[in-house]
Amino acid sequence: MALKAGARLRSQIDTTEVVVIKPPAGDEVLTCGGQPMIEVSQTPAEGLTSETGAGTQIGKRYTCSSDAQLEVLVTKAGSADLSLGATTLARKEAKPLPASD
Repeated sequence: MALKAGARLRSQIDTTEVVVIKPPAGDEVLTCGGQPMIEVSQTPAEGLTSETGAGTQIGKRYTCSSDAQLEVLVTKAGSADLSLGATTLARKEAKPLPASD
């Protein structure tokens, strides 16, 4: 499934839901807990196991540090990590405000 800006995806193994802000340049698969993410209207497969991690936080943006330039916004938090291919997504930090005098 090719990711497009505005696509709403959900995890098959926990409660994580995301919206794609910037789609990746390639055709890599976005996963949560090691399982491919699906559209929110689809039903998750039964009997899947997950890789646990730090999880996701609601309202935070996650990006890929590789050249793929993927950026997603988490709309529902979960307990598993997001990955693009073999690269785990990192939470995007806010840009510091300029100093005022």
